[in-house]
Amino acid sequence: MEKFDAIIVGAGLAGLGCAWTLAGKGLEVLVLERGDYPGAKNLSGGRLYVNPVRDLFPGLWEQAPMERCIVHEGVTVMAKERSLTMDYAGDELRAQPHQSYSVLRSRFDRWMAERLEEKGVMLLPKTRVDDVVRESGKIGGVIAGGDDLRADVVVACDGVLSLLSEKAGLHTPGKPGDYAVGIKEVIGLSADVINDRFNLDGKEGTARLYIGEVTKGLFGGGFLYTNSESISLGLVMGIHDFIEKGGVAEVPALLDAFKARPEIAPLVKGGNTLEYGAHMIPEGGYKGLTPLFGNGILVAGDAAGFALNMGFTVRGMEYALASGHFAGKAILKAKEVGDFSAKSLSAYRGMLEDSFVLRDFMNFRETPAVLSNPRFFNHYPEFIGNIMKDLYEIPAGPKERLYPTLRKHLTIGELWAMFKDFRGVTKI
Repeated sequence: MEKFDAIIVGAGLAGLGCAWTLAGKGLEVLVLERGDYPGAKNLSGGRLYVNPVRDLFPGLWEQAPMERCIVHEGVTVMAKERSLTMDYAGDELRAQPHQSYSVLRSRFDRWMAERLEEKGVMLLPKTRVDDVVRESGKIGGVIAGGDDLRADVVVACDGVLSLLSEKAGLHTPGKPGDYAVGIKEVIGLSADVINDRFNLDGKEGTARLYIGEVTKGLFGGGFLYTNSESISLGLVMGIHDFIEKGGVAEVPALLDAFKARPEIAPLVKGGNTLEYGAHMIPEGGYKGLTPLFGNGILVAGDAAGFALNMGFTVRGMEYALASGHFAGKAILKAKEVGDFSAKSLSAYRGMLEDSFVLRDFMNFRETPAVLSNPRFFNHYPEFIGNIMKDLYEIPAGPKERLYPTLRKHLTIGELWAMFKDFRGVTKI
């Protein structure tokens, strides 16, 4: 029976990152992908922070099909009838090499997979993996399309609800609080229209986050990224909050309402839908991570829970690439000594602990608990909106002084509640 050095299940960024690290090292590597091609099933929001992974993948970034370099950061707090938008632009965002880009995964993943095939990696799309193969107390391969495929090590990169790591006994199905549902639409517009509407030049791009009424006050938010000739627009909502509190429209209806808001409608006017889809997202943070290794198996990317909501930004792509890279490094190390046991493969976790990946997750380990406070999504958007309304409203008669205007909102009770809320923020 033919045996591979490594079988990677899932051709997302984690699986491709692992294969990229193994390519050209004399190993027989097989990548299995359920979609029609790598990137066909990837629906992530569309932003990649390059700085943390730039040195891990030399030679990749010069040719990779990025969309736009992000030079504007925006946050919009949405109340029912008003909103407040903050836009940040700095010289460091425009400086090269740029720190982040918008990407379309259907293009980026497919391009990366094609480069890997040129490097000798075998990639098999349209292939569903149904189970793992157990032999001599370790994972020795997978069952795919009815075939028994053997390998020294299997790398589970099969997404947030990783069936493979569950079949391997590394974890049980997670809790609703560990996941969110994301829904995204890619809206086609010409580059000139995008530049005009967002005050951009050339390949410059913008990224915006939205909180508050966009999710009807429930945990989550909206996002917008400008691509070369399209806009990625979407929502992310915590599944636990959505199930427990209910009483709101279905998620697709929320996206339609989001598009109809006066803050969004002029930006997407005249555009045509190019992509539309939904998928699950890890939301558990450090406490939601699954076991990362076992006898003959490693887990990377969303399958391990490597997505992080930092409050001011949401990250995942660079963690997928980095975890795939370090999984590849651990395999190379195990190959040198001919030992693919859990003890040998535990070097993978050590590499992650020494890198930005698990350091970030440790630094922001309290974020899920802090963001579970519903006041951040229902009270404060209305509170801020009402203050701004009173500040900018010009009545028929005399205008009230600034201090009494603010004092009307900043009561002792409100200040005390704010103190307790933002004391939690100090943990982030």
